[in-house]
Amino acid sequence: MRYTVYLSGEIHTDWRDKIKAAVKAQNLPLDILTPNTDHDSSDDCGVSILGQEEKVFWKDHKAAKINSIRHTRAIERSDIVVVRFGDKYKQWNAAFDAGMAAALGKGLIVEHATDITHPLKEIDAAAMAVAENTEQVIQILEYLCRDY
Repeated sequence: MRYTVYLSGEIHTDWRDKIKAAVKAQNLPLDILTPNTDHDSSDDCGVSILGQEEKVFWKDHKAAKINSIRHTRAIERSDIVVVRFGDKYKQWNAAFDAGMAAALGKGLIVEHATDITHPLKEIDAAAMAVAENTEQVIQILEYLCRDY
């Protein structure tokens, strides 16, 4: 069976690269989708395409709406959604993606450190698996791809 996996959430570490490398190295039947992980182009897409704004609110509003097209379609196309919450920034968009994935009945895997378990307890409750690190996420994906 071939799965489509959307890798959502934290963009400041190389966790996506680790998953992509494992998928390639093990020839796993997974197609990987991602958000735009270039922070500046993601934040500026609205004004760079639709024109400048005087207020930051409207700049962010334009970017959020355009980026939500990408996120929403990727989640809809996916069988599995992996959402990673990092410790450096509050990933509110990741919480939205996790909620959408759960509402659409996608296989939701959440990854975060144990010290943020409490604030993420409702998201964890909606997940089908909660991992503490990317290696565990890779192991889950490997398991899902095995023929028994």
